[in-house]
Amino acid sequence: MSKSLFQPFKTNISGITLPKKFTFPFYYEPHELSIIAANELQSYLETQTDFEHNFGLKENQEGLVIGKMFGVLVCQNQEGELGYLWAFSGKLAGVNHHPYFVPTIFDMLHEDGFFRKEEEVLNAINHQIEILENSDDLLNSKRKSENTKKEAVSDIQNQKDKIKRLKIERDEKRNSFANLSASEIEQLEQELSEESKKESILLKKMTKYWNFQIENAQKDVNLLLDEINQLKEERRLKSGALQQKLFAEYSFLNQFGERKSIGEIFNNNPPAGAGECAAPKLLHYAFEHNLKPIAMAEFWWGQSPKSEIRKHKQFYPACKSKCEPILLSHMLKGLEIEANPFQENPAEGKNIEIVFEDEVLAIINKPAEFLSVPGKIIADSVYQRVKELYPNATGPLIVHRLDMSTSGLMLIAKDEETYVKLQSQFIKRTIKKRYVALLDGILQENDGFIDLPLRVDLDDRPRQLVCFEHGKKAQTKWKKIEIRDNKTLVYFYPITGRTHQLRVHASHELGLKTPIVGDDLYGTKANRLHLHAESLTFEHPTTKKEITICEKAEF
Repeated sequence: MSKSLFQPFKTNISGITLPKKFTFPFYYEPHELSIIAANELQSYLETQTDFEHNFGLKENQEGLVIGKMFGVLVCQNQEGELGYLWAFSGKLAGVNHHPYFVPTIFDMLHEDGFFRKEEEVLNAINHQIEILENSDDLLNSKRKSENTKKEAVSDIQNQKDKIKRLKIERDEKRNSFANLSASEIEQLEQELSEESKKESILLKKMTKYWNFQIENAQKDVNLLLDEINQLKEERRLKSGALQQKLFAEYSFLNQFGERKSIGEIFNNNPPAGAGECAAPKLLHYAFEHNLKPIAMAEFWWGQSPKSEIRKHKQFYPACKSKCEPILLSHMLKGLEIEANPFQENPAEGKNIEIVFEDEVLAIINKPAEFLSVPGKIIADSVYQRVKELYPNATGPLIVHRLDMSTSGLMLIAKDEETYVKLQSQFIKRTIKKRYVALLDGILQENDGFIDLPLRVDLDDRPRQLVCFEHGKKAQTKWKKIEIRDNKTLVYFYPITGRTHQLRVHASHELGLKTPIVGDDLYGTKANRLHLHAESLTFEHPTTKKEITICEKAEF
């Protein structure tokens, strides 16, 4: 085993208690050992000269700015010594291998590997296809075919026009038959009929002739296209075979030495980049070299991508779509890991408070970390509690939702008619909502308007991305209330109601650049998310009177 990869701590760690269980990778507080290991990796990144990569941290540095996720795995060797491994997600400076970092699980870039060899074959086929598709023979054949079609259409149309013109002339001749004898009329009718038949027969012959010419011209095109299509089919089969071989070879170890391929894990349909993240690379290397995993953490280094929110040096969980199936179904098998918080009921021991109620509706104050509607695993929610409170109520009950982490006012409809009328007000945006939030920093401006469209991060739900191409319109007005302890209290007035809208608009570089205190997705975790829906103004569906309900935040 290379000593350069399993590294001893440079910091004195004597006296630090080992964690009882391994880190749950998808929601965690970094253990003290993980933080020290991460700090030592960050010190290396700040001073290293082993590679040149533009993280966006130095002014006027050349190269595309690409921030990067790094990971540390605290582990124990067979002699009982503690140390750590380092990894980066994807490629770093365009390559897979760097000193001190664990290698990729399967190196597709290796010059002597089957992937590169097969890639050369596919590239040769692509080159051949490109030559044929741009050849003079194909271009001339296509041009000849198109010209033949145009000539055919023109010639046949001229004949059709001629037939129409001659028909008009025949009809005019028939109008002059009044002074002729019956035998003369019969003879002329026969002549006119023969003329009509001849022109119709000529049209059929012309059509047949041009169809033959078009078919012949297209045959030349088809011969060349057949050769191209055969090459494309060969490419498809080779590409499919290469993909299946890659899926089979790209396999992950667990602590029992069992291997499972990426194809098996994802049923031969893995998302792009699966297995290239830091977490699977770290665990695979540890199991391969008989190292016992103790704790793990991942952090972002560099400038945030424009679409998502990543803070320099901040810890983040492993991504769900790519890493969860690999880690939970296989790599962490047999390891005693921390409890999955997503399987715990966050509403346990909490109560919803009714702040307004009449015959047709109610307004409740939802605590933070409390689902609005049942989730995939946890059923306990505002909906479930309200259903128990009003067993005779009809309709969907929940008129609108709040994020689980957000506290505040929610409207409840006791019957279908009330639900429809209140929903209509939300759709028309006549309901006025005001949120209060404590932001983790000082805002210089006093108010403003944020217009950043949002869509879900398909690789890491429920995180949201700013996306100007596919995102849905998301708009927020805001107003500063006061500065307290280097934090800013603000009012948010959401115009739209997208998932995590206020959280993203607060934290994103194109928004307020200041995350909400306690935002574990877009900022830094605290005792709670400091975001509260404190005011609702709406028209009562029965009395038609305007009602305003306020409920102050605990913070």
